[in-house]
Amino acid sequence: MRIDAGRREEELEINLIPLIDVLLTLLMFFVMTTTFVQNAGMKVTLPEASATEQTDIQQPMTVLIDAEGRTFVDNNEVLNPSIDTLKEAILRVAGDDRSRAVVLRADALTSHQHVITAMDALGQLGFARLSLATTPPKGAPAP
Repeated sequence: MRIDAGRREEELEINLIPLIDVLLTLLMFFVMTTTFVQNAGMKVTLPEASATEQTDIQQPMTVLIDAEGRTFVDNNEVLNPSIDTLKEAILRVAGDDRSRAVVLRADALTSHQHVITAMDALGQLGFARLSLATTPPKGAPAP
């Protein structure tokens, strides 16, 4: 008589779910602790440029705004503070030359709105070369 005859062979089964849990936990640990390389670590040699100022053949047009908000275009006062009047005054001075450089000189105490209005008028007329005039801070070394 066979003792093993009544027993079935049990199939061995490997449970993969705990293995997957362990692997996902390790993956999350390595992702969280990895330091990513930043582009700032790259060494770049920048091109050199001379510090001398280039002079244009044509003088730039100057738009000046004083502390009270009065606007001057090339030493001519714009009497009406509206944007349309300012655009007319700029057109009288610049004519059809939209490539001319413009220097905006605004007092430090003037309202921000006056500066934005002047910049808006210049932008609507198509002037793209706009510079804001500043002075170096007191005690700064001269270039």
